[in-house]
Amino acid sequence: MRTFRNPVLPGFYPDPSAIRVGEDYYLVTSSFEFFPGVPIFHSKDLVNWRQLGHVLDRPSQLNLDHAIPSMGIWAPTLRYHEGVFYMITTYVDNDKNQHNFYVTATDPAGDWSDPVWLEDAPGIDSSLFFDDDGKVYYTGNRVPPEGQDYPKHMDIWLQEIDLSQGRLIGPKHSIWQGALKVAHAQEGPHIYKIGAWYYVLIAEGGTGHTHAITIARSKSVTGPYEGHKANPILTHRHLGRAYPIVNVGHGELVETQHGDWWMFCLASRTCGGYYRNLGRETFLTPVIWENEWPVVNPGKGVLEWETAAPDLPETKWPELPARDEFTGSELALIWNFLRTPRGEFWSLTEKPGFLRLHLKAERLSEIANPSYLGRRQQHLSFRAAADLTFRPAAEGEVAGLVLLQNADYHFRYELGLEAGQRVLQLIQRMGGSEQLLVSVPYPQDQVQLKVEARGQEYSFYYRSSEAAKWTAYLEQADGRVLSTDLAGGFTGAYIGMYTSSQGAKSENYADFDWFSYEGLE
Repeated sequence: MRTFRNPVLPGFYPDPSAIRVGEDYYLVTSSFEFFPGVPIFHSKDLVNWRQLGHVLDRPSQLNLDHAIPSMGIWAPTLRYHEGVFYMITTYVDNDKNQHNFYVTATDPAGDWSDPVWLEDAPGIDSSLFFDDDGKVYYTGNRVPPEGQDYPKHMDIWLQEIDLSQGRLIGPKHSIWQGALKVAHAQEGPHIYKIGAWYYVLIAEGGTGHTHAITIARSKSVTGPYEGHKANPILTHRHLGRAYPIVNVGHGELVETQHGDWWMFCLASRTCGGYYRNLGRETFLTPVIWENEWPVVNPGKGVLEWETAAPDLPETKWPELPARDEFTGSELALIWNFLRTPRGEFWSLTEKPGFLRLHLKAERLSEIANPSYLGRRQQHLSFRAAADLTFRPAAEGEVAGLVLLQNADYHFRYELGLEAGQRVLQLIQRMGGSEQLLVSVPYPQDQVQLKVEARGQEYSFYYRSSEAAKWTAYLEQADGRVLSTDLAGGFTGAYIGMYTSSQGAKSENYADFDWFSYEGLE
């Protein structure tokens, strides 16, 4: 029996939404303050995924200027109808105001249109449903029109949408307020028509430990909806905090071309106690139907590390190289900026075969667009390294590697100047305060930096390009600073390259010959 391992998209890939088009499957996830936004993936077998690009890859589509950590793009939904792909999502600003919009494309790899913003569309987690009669419906969540009975009490609502005019039409319908009032935070609605029934699948309980997936059905798209007596149909909140897969929720149902059903959802892996460095990841589990209700992972009812694979031809894609040599004309799709990139601060052509990062005044600890390029941490244990050439010309000019959870929780492993001398320094920022963990003289312009994590023990090394052996710099630093449980928010850890002149103007730059990342699990 062929099996697969969860998560199918490891690392910070939350709120999965997936569709089938013929024999092809496409999936998108949330991206928050990172740019480009909304990564989009393609699969033939639901298990092996290759990234096609990003839905929101132009500044005209996505302005993340000044977005604080975990604001920005929340919970996209991907749909397809009559040759057109639709991605609808919520932009949440720093005041937590919600702005819903959609974009379209005929090729999921892009180019996608500029946003169509919707008026009078309150709430988050917007979704589209195309009914058999040609009508299209918008659904999301909102504060109940009659008011909230308890904290985070939300209403799932539905309204017809005219896609030709880009506006909501007709009355708003309150269709469901969840399975249990104690669950709260009713969100993430997806509507399906299966047989004679309309189903609304939602998330409840908040995206923390009490997260859950519930479902209701109706013979009419506008309701009334009947909640399933077996709700929640998937959760891990009853398994305790020691269970290694936690905060399971935000589901999406997909039917294969053979009539089998599967559910994608988010969940987190814990490490070193209840600490979740990787954020929320994408998991996959089978579904069957009994009495016209779904049963998730029948006989078990929980997500598993290893599960029988879908009855689809296994299609593996070429593995991404562990080392990015920066020889292409464009950045690899794994790379993200913090917020919308402003100014020409990076280049693959100024020194061919290198990534050049020009110094910007912005600091990583600021809510800004620093000179930074990062990729997701995707393994609990990993090794990452980079080859850096940098000649700091003034105090405050730095370049190096960053392990990032957000602006206030990260490690900076950087080359700079201290009292006129070149030094290699490791800075831990936690809760807004910084601590210099180690500083050693390093007179050369070129250095290779390495980070190796074994669970929550993060060790740092360096060497020159001529040296065969790595020099231990600091071993077994506490990696929990990179967890959402200390840092808060909804994102996951990143590893990246960074330069800054820390408030001053500078014409300087740093060159990265290569960057490597590999899992050690």
